[in-house]
Amino acid sequence: MDAVLRAVAIYVFLLIIFRISGRRTLAEITTFDFVLLLIIGEATQQGLLGDDFSVTNAFIIIVTLIFADIALSLFKEHVPAAGKMLDGVPMLLVENGAPLRERMKKARVDEYDIMEAARQSQGLERMEQIKYAVLEVSGTISIVPKPKE
Repeated sequence: MDAVLRAVAIYVFLLIIFRISGRRTLAEITTFDFVLLLIIGEATQQGLLGDDFSVTNAFIIIVTLIFADIALSLFKEHVPAAGKMLDGVPMLLVENGAPLRERMKKARVDEYDIMEAARQSQGLERMEQIKYAVLEVSGTISIVPKPKE
């Protein structure tokens, strides 16, 4: 039972930490982010297993984590407000070529990030060519170009 409680506690802790860190944290992973993820994985493994390194304990922990994930997804399905709180909602960053600076600051996104997404997805060169830029729940930036006249 101790392993199950540790697994649920660590699952909830990581969920909160990654939610606080923002959507962009996992959208574009850098070398530093990858190393940090490996370290978090190792620290998590030590916290999950404690002193019991048996295969049985590992199986119990894996099943507990999967169950916690399924339970959370069912909870979000039945309580839409919880889903919005846990996953967030898309955020408009640019409207009719004008950057919404307060929202960009809140999302920790700058004009370079938006223009990179605009170049990659739509081949746009200037902010004025963007009708909407939306920070999606996944952390990616969607670009809707202005219609060509």
